Amino acid sequence: MGAVKTKRMPRAVREQQMLDAAVRTFGQRGYMAASMDEIAELAGVSKPLVYLYLNSKEDLFTACIRREAKALVEAVRGGVRPGLPADRQLWEGLRAFFAHTGQNPDGWAVLHLQARTREPFAAEVTAMREEIVAFVTELIVVAAREAHRNPDLPEREVAGLAEALVGAAESLAAWANATPGVTARQAAATLMNFAWAGLGNLMDGRPWSPPQEPSETAGPRPA
Repeated sequence: MGAVKTKRMPRAVREQQMLDAAVRTFGQRGYMAASMDEIAELAGVSKPLVYLYLNSKEDLFTACIRREAKALVEAVRGGVRPGLPADRQLWEGLRAFFAHTGQNPDGWAVLHLQARTREPFAAEVTAMREEIVAFVTELIVVAAREAHRNPDLPEREVAGLAEALVGAAESLAAWANATPGVTARQAAATLMNFAWAGLGNLMDGRPWSPPQEPSETAGPRPA
């Protein structure tokens, strides 16, 4: 009887296996310290096969960024159910964000720690971040305009709030992943408690106003 032939693994499956190994290695070791030998060994393939599929270390890292960024954006968008009140939508988006980054700490390390500080990889992360900021901006601006019944609420102001909120979420995710026992729900609640009071006041038409500077209150100088 002849030898039994094993079924060949499809290229797409094998490639994802390599990306899984690469994300783990880059996330834990860093881009510079990670080696293609380590990645190939962890993936259970030869190093030439990694090069055959993904060309170079730089291309492999770029593929990891794109996969992890796409997964994060899809998780955040998919976590928000349309039609809910504004606070519930923001809550669900934040909880989905922290759940995903908590379940994929190596992927988050690739995006937040490794890629964003290195060219040309930073541009890939910037594109992902801009998409999330735009999504949060949309959530806030629609709810705020409905609360005010004002279609002319400055989008720049709301976009700034979304930028600050996403930045806070990124920092909090890094902290939560490094702090044992912090759940996605706890991290999301922390940020909601920090942010929603201000956003709620804005939507109710009670924004905080900075005090006037002396130069703004002083009258005109005598001639």
